[in-house]
Amino acid sequence: MAVYTLDPLQDPRWPEFLERHASASIFHSRGWLDALRRTYGYEPVAYTTSRPGADLVNGLVFCRVDSWLTGRRLVSVPFSDHSQPLAASDGDVQYIVGFLERDLRRGKWKYIEIRPLREPVGEMAGFERSAVFYFHRIDLRPPLEALFRGLHKNCVQRKIRRAEREALTYEAGRSEALARQFYGLLVLACRRRRLPPQPFAWFRHLIDCVGENLTIHVASTRGRPVASILSLSFKHTLVYKYGCSDTRFNELGGTQFLLWEALKEAKRKGLDEFDLGRSDLHPPGLATFKDRWGSTRSVLSYLRCS
Repeated sequence: MAVYTLDPLQDPRWPEFLERHASASIFHSRGWLDALRRTYGYEPVAYTTSRPGADLVNGLVFCRVDSWLTGRRLVSVPFSDHSQPLAASDGDVQYIVGFLERDLRRGKWKYIEIRPLREPVGEMAGFERSAVFYFHRIDLRPPLEALFRGLHKNCVQRKIRRAEREALTYEAGRSEALARQFYGLLVLACRRRRLPPQPFAWFRHLIDCVGENLTIHVASTRGRPVASILSLSFKHTLVYKYGCSDTRFNELGGTQFLLWEALKEAKRKGLDEFDLGRSDLHPPGLATFKDRWGSTRSVLSYLRCS
């Protein structure tokens, strides 16, 4: 059995395959991969055992990352919370990864990293855990009233009601003005954590490449933005990817208000799942915040072979 490569940005089989595969996510999509290429120059590539021209039965998508500082590496996929290998069996995944490991041993790559949602992939020889996170998701199939009852009464329900009493204004869309408001709050949040923000070009490219499947949500008081989130949708899932706020106004409940508005919109569209993304194990603050949304928590392990 041979392993072939394909360009997921050009090969028409890739989006067709994603529509068929139950584990495909926004992080496998052309929009996400193209935004990475435009912003950072990362070149996407998918590996498969399907012959050229044949329908895809499996596919592991990576970005080729070439840096003078960190060397050449394969990452599946940069800035994603997760990127499940898409295959019918772990055997297919192990076969493709074995092919990539041989390239690694020949010096082609410094390391290979995958970010699977499900742990069985971690049984592959040569791979070790490089990072561990919590992962949260909300099942959106119950009625909206039941979902609200599942929220923490003091930390979430009360905050949502406070935001409604304060008459926070809500805007959602993809306009330049909303993007600028979101980014201003993101820069504030990064300064608090002493972290560099991703460039504004990244978000502009995401808007251009992901299109209507991306929404920026902004809560304001008296015309001043106080909280913002950026969500992505793909098939049956809404993804909470970025969130930021002005901490001077946290008592108004802006973030809780925005997440609840996003959840309600996902219900109206008939989506089944709200992916709240990854959280660090320590400190536990973000994970605890997500626990209070009636979500299911699991462990997310990134795997690396070097």
